Amino acid sequence: MRKITIGLVVFPRFQMLDIAAPGDAFAEVKVLSNGECEYEILTIATTRGPIQSSSGLTVMPDRTIFDPCPHFDTLIVPGGLGVFDILEDTTLTDWLAAQGESCRRIGAICNGVFALGAAGMINGKTVTTHWMDAARLAAMFRKATVEPDRIYVKDDSLYTTAGVTAGIDLSLALIEEDFGKQMALDVAKYLIVYLRRAGGQSQFSPLLEVQVKNDSPVAAVQNYVLNNLNVEHTLLSIADEMQMSARNLSRVFKQETGLTLMNFVNDARIDAARRYLESTDLGLSEIARRCGLTNAATLRRIFSKRLGIGPSDYRQHFHSDATMAGTAN
Repeated sequence: MRKITIGLVVFPRFQMLDIAAPGDAFAEVKVLSNGECEYEILTIATTRGPIQSSSGLTVMPDRTIFDPCPHFDTLIVPGGLGVFDILEDTTLTDWLAAQGESCRRIGAICNGVFALGAAGMINGKTVTTHWMDAARLAAMFRKATVEPDRIYVKDDSLYTTAGVTAGIDLSLALIEEDFGKQMALDVAKYLIVYLRRAGGQSQFSPLLEVQVKNDSPVAAVQNYVLNNLNVEHTLLSIADEMQMSARNLSRVFKQETGLTLMNFVNDARIDAARRYLESTDLGLSEIARRCGLTNAATLRRIFSKRLGIGPSDYRQHFHSDATMAGTAN
């Protein structure tokens, strides 16, 4: 029998689903393999005694970071409201860094990546997190490359994911690596989830939840772009409109949002198209025109590349009204 040991780190106000969902997925491997394959799952706490999750449910951990632990093949840090309370806990960050040296894989679910960042483990890495925390992550850990709209990202032995249910996607990916695609497919079927979500790796997030202060010049830039999506924007044209130098605009925008200005423009176009597809029956050509994407063919190409699903398929999945008309233009 092949056994793989996985450690799940827990801390006060962690997200329960971040450990429960992967834990159930990993546990199912033993059942479906008739005991030939198994994950040993251990919870490792930052303090002694019961640990209360953000939902109020409590777990009794198997170990703490102060206790001797077995060698972990894989270590996973969940997210949760409490993650920002532990970033300055050097005992934890030192422990995580040491585990990173010995584990085959280390991962974070949702904003658990902030703990890895505090441990210096995401410098020079490409990572993701829940879309609501992406700008904050990019601002706090500037040596990391943050991809804000991915379900999960693998960079060598480091795995990071989007919010909550993305932990299932991560666990299925790890199961496929360890025991093959058929086992991952069998677990996905049992859990009644996609092995690969429709839309590939996209979170289907509102891409523009990049909050800045209302009196910031960047807020004015964002409002201008959002109110003029049909315009063919360039860095120079926006700088002229804002009466700023292109160099200063580029620097300030990236500093405050974690995105380049033109990435924001492109995300704005796709996000607007996404909303039109969800809430209207406008044809693709008209949506493309309103979003500054030239024509329907350009919309299909860019939308599919960005979200991993075509606009017509996206509309079929997410339109608020099952009776639609005029979608074939």
